Amino acid sequence: MHVVHVISGLGQGGAEAVLNRLLLAPAHGVRHTLVSFTDDGLYGASLRAAGISVITLGMAPGKITPANFVALRRELIALKPDVVQTWMYHADAIAGLAARTAGLRHIAWGIRNSGENLKSSSKSAWLLARFCGLVSRWLPQTIVCCAEGARARHVQWGYDADKMVVIQNGYDLTRWQRNLQARTRLRQAWQLAPDTRVIGFVARWNPLKDHRTLIQALARCKANGLDLRCVLIGKGLDADNAELMRLLREADVVDQVILLGMRDDVPDIMSALDVHVLSSLAEGFPNVVAEAMACGVPGVVTDVGDAVVIVGDTGWVVPPQEPAMLAEGIGKAFAALDSEGSQVIAERVRERVLQEFSLPKMVQRYEHTWRAMLAAEPGQNARV
Repeated sequence: MHVVHVISGLGQGGAEAVLNRLLLAPAHGVRHTLVSFTDDGLYGASLRAAGISVITLGMAPGKITPANFVALRRELIALKPDVVQTWMYHADAIAGLAARTAGLRHIAWGIRNSGENLKSSSKSAWLLARFCGLVSRWLPQTIVCCAEGARARHVQWGYDADKMVVIQNGYDLTRWQRNLQARTRLRQAWQLAPDTRVIGFVARWNPLKDHRTLIQALARCKANGLDLRCVLIGKGLDADNAELMRLLREADVVDQVILLGMRDDVPDIMSALDVHVLSSLAEGFPNVVAEAMACGVPGVVTDVGDAVVIVGDTGWVVPPQEPAMLAEGIGKAFAALDSEGSQVIAERVRERVLQEFSLPKMVQRYEHTWRAMLAAEPGQNARV
């Protein structure tokens, strides 16, 4: 079975990371080809080195011309895929139309966004999503959602509910695991004592990640007598970010925060944390929560996307944009660590990821979905 994946680009992001894991995982009678609208991004070179065919179209980011559309359609015709799997709204709409007009029937869309707060964060993406809802009854054969919350919201937006299947993200647990040596090494590098209480958040600087609420919660923890250090990792999380530095100064927590910016050793950093905190306003299926848990780090999360599904009964869930409640959740997490022991909690949270969100389970669900599409009669939805 030849599956051609189409995505707008291969930069830093949850969807791109999941696609990379899917392509590199052992396949069962599946040959993958990847088409990127733009360039190699973060993953193209390594995927090629692993034997995956990667095609880049050199389009300008966020723009597509009639010539670009014709080139994409021509590429899909030449590739002769059994299934076209698109990733995110732009590829769903543009590659979906290109595939359909090229006579390809087995098209699976990929919804990677919960849709929550999408209109305020990206009006163009919101409009594109609503357009996709209008054409969802005839263009794709199947619609793959990363989360139950994403499925529900997109059905409200007019997406064809009968075509939807939820495939939650899976994780390579050989990469995401507790590393006590890395914990010791990084805490020494940060000049922290072994017993210092450390929280962290892995996320790019973006309004939807709501670092403001996390910073305010950190200040409340300080006022409540809970002495913490907070590690912030991701694009834009450095001292050059004037807005971030202003928030830290206003909250009087500059000395408590360690800014790391972009890093390629996130699994090691996760191991150096005691608690991972997700303060987001909106998510689909937040990878960082499960990645932290795979490293034995419990999560305090806002009730967005499928965060509550990921942590289950192993974490603490609070409403978004509520600094006081987020601080309370952080306090409860450390109280549990003190009473139950970090090792007990580490084993519990990792076991949940192992049982519910393993990479083989995700790969199996995708392959089963694609085979069901091929087995369906013309005009029928795939029975997944």
